[in-house]
Amino acid sequence: MAVSAQEAKRRQIMEAAVRAFARKGYHSCRVGEIAEEAGVAYGLVYHYFGSKEEVLEEIFRDTWTQMLARIREVAGSGEPADEQVRKVTALLLRTWRRDPDLVRVLVREVTRSPEQLKRQIDEIGHAYEALEQIVANGQKSGEFRDDIDSKVAATVFYGALEEVLTGWVMGQLPDGDDDIEKAERDLTSVMCAGFRRS
Repeated sequence: MAVSAQEAKRRQIMEAAVRAFARKGYHSCRVGEIAEEAGVAYGLVYHYFGSKEEVLEEIFRDTWTQMLARIREVAGSGEPADEQVRKVTALLLRTWRRDPDLVRVLVREVTRSPEQLKRQIDEIGHAYEALEQIVANGQKSGEFRDDIDSKVAATVFYGALEEVLTGWVMGQLPDGDDDIEKAERDLTSVMCAGFRRS
């Protein structure tokens, strides 16, 4: 599907905003700096977005919509539950390798900001539901224990993923290619060991 010139320009501004927010921080960054990073006139940012806050919200919504679609795809794949956990873990943790600036912005400005979090709570709730579905699928198939609450298990899974990403953003965890692969294996192993029927 061809992207319209308007959509391409809007995306160009959003990608520039991700770089600018990652470098300067959302609160310190000015709209003029987003425009400069995007190579567009200052007024053009306001043509596509009502405010800097709207740019951040759109970055979050756009990223989250794509991520949710992928997680739901995994949840509906019919693959073994362990494999579904592995695929979701890989999907989220590999984002750090592909787009560290985006992860920096999402962790620093959205998940660690109470005002932003309040606004995005519905979208985040959908992620919990998708992860809960993966756990419930494993329970139905007999692969995962049925004595654990799927909602609690999904919360633990989501929290573990978010904390590993936060560790990389804050420089608390090593994040070379081998480290990312090891984190993926370790997190999958820990989650599945806890969920698996003995």
